[in-house]
Amino acid sequence: MPRSLILMGSPADKDWCKKISDELKKFGISSEMRVASAHKVPEQTLSIIRNSDCDIIITVAGRSNALSGLTDGNTSKPVIACPPLDGQNVLYDLYSTVRMPSGIAPMLVLTPENAALAAAKIIGIRDEDVRKKVEEYQKAQQKKLFDADSEIKNG
Repeated sequence: MPRSLILMGSPADKDWCKKISDELKKFGISSEMRVASAHKVPEQTLSIIRNSDCDIIITVAGRSNALSGLTDGNTSKPVIACPPLDGQNVLYDLYSTVRMPSGIAPMLVLTPENAALAAAKIIGIRDEDVRKKVEEYQKAQQKKLFDADSEIKNG
């Protein structure tokens, strides 16, 4: 079974990470959640990153998002940044995620559902079961729109 590491910068991010984990399960991807701060415990963070046998890493950190950059700079695995959007200083949180130095390229996805979908699409490149679940998910999304259109059209 494909595996994801969900690395959060603070225990306050647990609920956001749980949503990501729940969405990953829908695609047949297991996850391990860990807490580590690039600012406060960088050595522990590096150890977690380097010793994980995951296929993909999803980072969850707001404010000054060094976690995503540190993670991406120390692994060849895909890194998806999914900062918790709590409504306070969202633009600053996003800016700290997209403004990375050269050679550091975590992807930014804003919702737990789409972070899981992005992870599934990446893993699906080489995992046929996950790819099929992505295709089923996309068909279900399309069906919702077709049904909504039909309902509105027909009053």
